[in-house]
Amino acid sequence: MTADEYYEDATDDTETDIVEWYAARPVTVSTAVATGSIVAAFALGVLTAVGALALMGYMDD
Repeated sequence: MTADEYYEDATDDTETDIVEWYAARPVTVSTAVATGSIVAAFALGVLTAVGALALMGYMDD
């Protein structure tokens, strides 16, 4: 296929597809879920820090 044939095929309006784009819906989270995830992340961080300190103390002996 030559460039001219491709251009002719591309400009042929007999079979045009209609594409509709929609804006994404904003993500909404309740206050309870947001607070719970923050508390859970903090607790996981504390647990990880305490575990790492305990492991370092165990390995030091």
